[in-house]
Amino acid sequence: MKIRLLIADDHSIVREGLKQLLALYDDIELMAEAVDGDHLLTILEQQQPDILTLDILMPGLSGIPLIETIAKRYPELPILILSMHNETQIARRTIRAGARGYLSKDCDANTLIAGIRKLAQGGRYIQSDVAEKLAFDFDEAIDTAKHDSLSKREFHIFCLLARGLSVNEIAEELCISNKTVSTHKFRLMQKMSFTSHTEIVRYALAHNLIK
Repeated sequence: MKIRLLIADDHSIVREGLKQLLALYDDIELMAEAVDGDHLLTILEQQQPDILTLDILMPGLSGIPLIETIAKRYPELPILILSMHNETQIARRTIRAGARGYLSKDCDANTLIAGIRKLAQGGRYIQSDVAEKLAFDFDEAIDTAKHDSLSKREFHIFCLLARGLSVNEIAEELCISNKTVSTHKFRLMQKMSFTSHTEIVRYALAHNLIK
């Protein structure tokens, strides 16, 4: 039986590249494509793939909150993260949220196919260099990265702020009040010892937390 794959990525060139690659393998079938988090959830209400490949950052609901939502609603669906980043902090957060695999988008075709097949068999798959860092990197500076002190909600709002969204836009996207967003922003800036929005953006870029 073929592995039915659902691709979720907001970049059309990435989806097209994956489609061309998958066409070379007889045991994998592209079932559907999603361009953002809301579109993905709509598809999952109608179809059930064997594997979901998920971009970590997309418009709308994305990142850790999206992974947690999918893992809660569809606990049997293996999620394979395809990220532009190979930082251990991001990989660790996605695995904790419910993903069963993690690859960076610069991995080769054989690695991607191996990851898809491994998850389809009920296993887990993490790109070798990321897995090595997770297993052996005991650098205290990494373990105590500033954003590791943030709650899941604070980290999500931090990423949205870093992407340039205003407090009002974040409140609308997360369906919470402006006051709640402002409170989270105040707390995260305190935890990270930031005094300006510019510092949020610089930190996020330096740690590859945004595209």
